[in-house]
Amino acid sequence: MSVAPKQSVKPTSGHPSPLSHAELVAALGAGEALVAGVLSGTSADGIDVALMRPRFQGGRLVELGQVAFETVEYGPGLRARLRRLLDDPGARVGLGQLARLDRDLGLAFGRAVRAVAGEARVDLVGSHGQTLWHHDGGRDDCDGEALGATLQLGDGDFLAEAAGAAVVSDLRRRDLAVGGEGAPLTALLDPWLLAAAGTGGAADGERLGLLNLGGYGNLTLMVGGDVRGNLDTGPAGALLDGLARRLLGRERDEDGAVALGGSEDLELLASWEREPGHGGGASLAEFVATAPPRSTGRDTYGEPWVARLIERAGGHLGEHLGEASAGPSARRSEADLFATGCGLVAHCVAASLELPELAPHRPDELLLAGGGVHNPALVAALARHLPDIRVASSATRGLDPDAREALCFGLFAAVHLLELPLGLGVTGAKRPALLGKLSPAPQKLLP
Repeated sequence: MSVAPKQSVKPTSGHPSPLSHAELVAALGAGEALVAGVLSGTSADGIDVALMRPRFQGGRLVELGQVAFETVEYGPGLRARLRRLLDDPGARVGLGQLARLDRDLGLAFGRAVRAVAGEARVDLVGSHGQTLWHHDGGRDDCDGEALGATLQLGDGDFLAEAAGAAVVSDLRRRDLAVGGEGAPLTALLDPWLLAAAGTGGAADGERLGLLNLGGYGNLTLMVGGDVRGNLDTGPAGALLDGLARRLLGRERDEDGAVALGGSEDLELLASWEREPGHGGGASLAEFVATAPPRSTGRDTYGEPWVARLIERAGGHLGEHLGEASAGPSARRSEADLFATGCGLVAHCVAASLELPELAPHRPDELLLAGGGVHNPALVAALARHLPDIRVASSATRGLDPDAREALCFGLFAAVHLLELPLGLGVTGAKRPALLGKLSPAPQKLLP
């Protein structure tokens, strides 16, 4: 989805050469650097690009300065290569194929930045990359220390050359190296982001939740400006879009139209919650009972898992479930499955908030961001499962719900350049760490 620019992106006057490191640091302090955040989510339906001119003062973000947000489509060939790996966790890929995909995604991200910025000079890019694999809570014994692993593709050096700017990429691995989950990372910046978005953020003592509904739900709980909870809640778009691809032959249930015509089936929801994750992974019931910080993803609750949910509902792939079997399941329509999927996403959020670690910080208001904010059936399910909590778009607090993640990853790049410490303990990390790897801007040509 494309969102109208917040303000025009004016071409940079003067010499077009990239800023030096010192010049870039000074420009970030003055709010004059044009920073891009780049994100390709678990749906891989496009490249999100947010542009901003953030201003930092006294080691804190004081002005967000969002300029524009747009989603740039992948070329069909690149998207097909990507989806092949995302849809099949066991897919075999040669090292050469993996290396070329890393290069080509980096180039695609850089070209997307240039397409959105036009003639304006971009000074810095923060890139999340495309996640191909994440530990989903699993840890390995590394000389007596339990550490996770993750893999995001989209090489920062190729991105820097294509965008003509300095790039900070590969943000998750340093957090893992110091014992963190590596996800969700956005909670490290959410208090700053809300405070700088235009409404001043959460008031002192106010209990506020920020739920991003992308492929997977991730939740930040704040009391005032302090983060009190950070966790993945479970599948969101990965479940609903997976149902759409199999039952509708479409990428998504646009505007929740199919789900709105169905009814939530509590018996089916309970059976789906008990279904083990792919490869013998934890069921959703087990996952939502896990104390935060925690993370998950497509490797556990991806396409193979969605296929088993449909089978458990009594249907066959590509057939209308009402005609597929006898008994109670024969009375379930495809619309009921979509409505139940929305209910399961909401149930995972509600059950997570009942955890002893989170219950004292149960929010008075839950702000929604990500693609799910545009699904009325999902929003209604959240309101139904959380009757005591106000559910609203993050736009009510001045934060663009579509751009929120891309904005965060652009800010991570600025934080890296400024070497600012972020909140410890939010991800489970044992000590603070500067996240990401810096690819300097293309060198200035000598006269």
